[in-house]
Amino acid sequence: MGLEINYFEGQTPLDEDEREGLLIPGISTRQELDEHEQQNIEQAIRWTFERRKKFTREEILSVEFICDLHSRMLGNVWQWAGKFRSTNKNIGVDKFSIRLDLNILLDDVRFWINHKTFPADEIALRFKHRLVSIHCFPNGNGRHSRLVADIVIEKIFGSAVFTWGSINLIHQTEFRSLYLKALRSADIGNFDQLLIFSRS
Repeated sequence: MGLEINYFEGQTPLDEDEREGLLIPGISTRQELDEHEQQNIEQAIRWTFERRKKFTREEILSVEFICDLHSRMLGNVWQWAGKFRSTNKNIGVDKFSIRLDLNILLDDVRFWINHKTFPADEIALRFKHRLVSIHCFPNGNGRHSRLVADIVIEKIFGSAVFTWGSINLIHQTEFRSLYLKALRSADIGNFDQLLIFSRS
């Protein structure tokens, strides 16, 4: 029996070949998949806090770090973790534009930081928003972009990580609906709701 996944609003469906990249035999339900992914993500979060060598801004704002973090988050579960997607999705840039768009974003973030274009929280959230809209990977982009924002706000700006409503945002809940509403508002250039939600 293969893996069957029911998707919630705002989630990106996996293609058949991407589902075949599952590294753990025997997973057949969404709940089992979520549990394994969450364990892997918690390991990645621990790595960001426990890493002996201090993260540098240059390291964080690199394509290599973006890919390595995704691999650390989901590499125990998915073969394609940390690799740019090879198919187009219902969201995101064309698969051939991922690296170019990501490099442009990283340059923009460096500029925002150097010139204090926005307050610290807004820089981290604008980075997160653009990163998820590029949609670098087959799946896990929302969770990945939130962790990137947490790393930026803590390691670059020295502030507390975001709370993101203090709840797991992958399940269909009232908080996920608020989060998606805040993202849609950011899509049209208004980051107020996302700023509020990220600290709620």
